[in-house]
Amino acid sequence: MSTDQPESLKKLIIITAPSGAGKTSITHFLLKKISELSFSVSATTRAQRSYEVNGKDYYFISEEEFKRKINRQEFVEWEMVYKGKYYGTLQSELRRIWDLEKIPVLDIDVKGAIHVMQQFAGRCLTIFVQPPSIGELQRRLESRGTETMETLEARLNKASYELSFSHQFSRIVINENLDRACRETELIVRDFLAL
Repeated sequence: MSTDQPESLKKLIIITAPSGAGKTSITHFLLKKISELSFSVSATTRAQRSYEVNGKDYYFISEEEFKRKINRQEFVEWEMVYKGKYYGTLQSELRRIWDLEKIPVLDIDVKGAIHVMQQFAGRCLTIFVQPPSIGELQRRLESRGTETMETLEARLNKASYELSFSHQFSRIVINENLDRACRETELIVRDFLAL
């Protein structure tokens, strides 16, 4: 893909799912397997975790800076995903990846995915990673050990709502077995890249 291509031909891939369904694991698998892809680093106001690297996992910025970027229309999409916690995809991040002649892979929440999909209709592949059940999703979230009862309940309520949008995406991958879901997603992505 050449940088002198018209904007309308520049592709992108969106992987979305309720929290805990496996989208990040699948995204990491794709990035290792397919060299044409590059991870689109999202901006967030949430606290950086000890194992995370600023500029690699997320761009960690203050709420004030995030709001300034909203006002300057620097985001392709942004959401207050949880109370006081903003996440967004910067336009500059997509340009950075296209300038490297790669295809951005966005690992974002469902509402954000719908916003991006509307803006890039016809040139994005959207994959909805679905847990086998809400019960299994609850088990996965609990096993992380990062949730309080309150945050677990909020995530499960949000997941139930997000599952109602799955039909709006190009493809649905049910993540019952992670290896199988990764391989299925890889085939879907390779088909899209071949178009």
